[in-house]
Amino acid sequence: MTDFTPFQSLLGGALIGLSAVLLMALHGRIAGMTGILTGVIPPVSADWKWRAAFLAGAIGAPFLIQLAGKDIEFNVPVPTLALVVGGFIVGVGVHFGGGCPSGHGICGIARLSPRSFVAVATFMA
Repeated sequence: MTDFTPFQSLLGGALIGLSAVLLMALHGRIAGMTGILTGVIPPVSADWKWRAAFLAGAIGAPFLIQLAGKDIEFNVPVPTLALVVGGFIVGVGVHFGGGCPSGHGICGIARLSPRSFVAVATFMA
């Protein structure tokens, strides 16, 4: 990271928090990406529609930003295979660890869950 972008960071954090609050208020669900994703992978859960909409928004947002004329730059200096293998390993860890980093970090800490504090500290270590 070479740029200091406090406004964009604050706005992004606020939007993530708002989406987590709305998901909890409207659906009584935790905004954990792994839990949301597993509900649209067969066998599909009964409440798959909101999950698919959430994922479509998360995946589609960068494309909408580019359509608006903003340039998104990022550099991932890791081979694609390493990313896929790493993602698989994280998925296995999430399954056995009882939750994903986003669910623990965004929602669990906001609910003052001791388990989430331990999980996030472990993720950050």
